[in-house]
Amino acid sequence: MNEELDFIVDTAKEDMELAIAHLEKEMLNIRAGKANPVMLSSVKLDYYGSITPISQVANINAPDGRTLVIQPWEKKMIGEIEKAIQVANLGFNPMNNGESIIINIPPLTEDRRKELAKIAKSETEQAKVSIRAARKEANSEIKKSDASEDLQKNYEIDIQNLTDKYVALTDTIFTKKEAEILTV
Repeated sequence: MNEELDFIVDTAKEDMELAIAHLEKEMLNIRAGKANPVMLSSVKLDYYGSITPISQVANINAPDGRTLVIQPWEKKMIGEIEKAIQVANLGFNPMNNGESIIINIPPLTEDRRKELAKIAKSETEQAKVSIRAARKEANSEIKKSDASEDLQKNYEIDIQNLTDKYVALTDTIFTKKEAEILTV
């Protein structure tokens, strides 16, 4: 009997960890003003007939906080990479010097920083919704089980403790990202 309930708790914990992992990934995509190769993670291009992430056809470096340098492994891919960056509509203006592509990252305005903080807050709320959905599903599974009422209550308390832990973690992730975004 306890094995079934332990499995329900483990499943809920996995779902909550997935929500945290997703939140962390989304936070990486939110630009905080500093150049970071992750900023181009969504850029894909046609590489010999297959859609390929830019990181698989070129080296992407950030030599300083305001510049990204993309060095293709094949020189003939420079035009394709440049076009893919423009099509991705990230607000970047790539410059091609024949050897590599250079992107100057403009500094964020105060309004844009506030907008990015709101996006981060929204992503955090979505993660909390996922965590709470995992709690709700686990609690309903526990109620369906044949376990005694006391045992069910104990497992529901365990699920609530997990929920509290992961919701607090989302708040920590958001606070850190918000500080990063709002720091000029």
